[in-house]
Amino acid sequence: MNSEFQGKREYADSEEQKIFAGRLFCPADPELVQMKLKSHKLSQKYSSLGEDETEERETVIKEMIGSFGEGSFIQGPVFFHYGVHTSIGDNCFFNYNLTIQDDARVSIGDNNNFGPNFTVVTPVHPLIASERNAMLDPDGNVKHLCYARPVNIGNSCWFGAGVTVCPGVTIGDNVVIGAGSVVTRDIPSDVFAAGVPCRVIRRITEDDSIMYKPEISEGCRPTL
Repeated sequence: MNSEFQGKREYADSEEQKIFAGRLFCPADPELVQMKLKSHKLSQKYSSLGEDETEERETVIKEMIGSFGEGSFIQGPVFFHYGVHTSIGDNCFFNYNLTIQDDARVSIGDNNNFGPNFTVVTPVHPLIASERNAMLDPDGNVKHLCYARPVNIGNSCWFGAGVTVCPGVTIGDNVVIGAGSVVTRDIPSDVFAAGVPCRVIRRITEDDSIMYKPEISEGCRPTL
């Protein structure tokens, strides 16, 4: 395939396809605007429902989110930017004020717990101010352009209150992220990480078992 033909093929892609390819896209594209408007309205509707209105909430979630696993629960209020770009696994719990700005895809595994004010962001804006203000597309049209990077979260993680996960980050399994952290880089499995920017503090080991804290456990013990 010659470069001229390849360039024409890429230019023919939809704005959503450009997002998934990690290329510059125009957030003001009419199709994207309609997708976001639908998600915003559904987010508002979900947020207005009581947590005991389970059937109504389930109906909204199925329409709002790309996939939502069995046994998962979102407290609300919520804000999903596209919604359909997000997949959530089984048995996840999300506390108050969940925000997922899912321009790029956001994948969340099973058995995860999220404290209040958890945020995922995927879009990235140019660092050069003039490029943030406006750029020319291949046809010479003036547009606001950005790009986005996917976020992937593994299984059995715990996120403290006020955690923000930034574009392009992958987080492994069995991870604990401390409250208020801003996660700007990948985090491996089986660690405790915290800070701004978030960094690995140490590995999680058997010494962290609640069994070694009898003043807290009061005879409770792990299931496994």
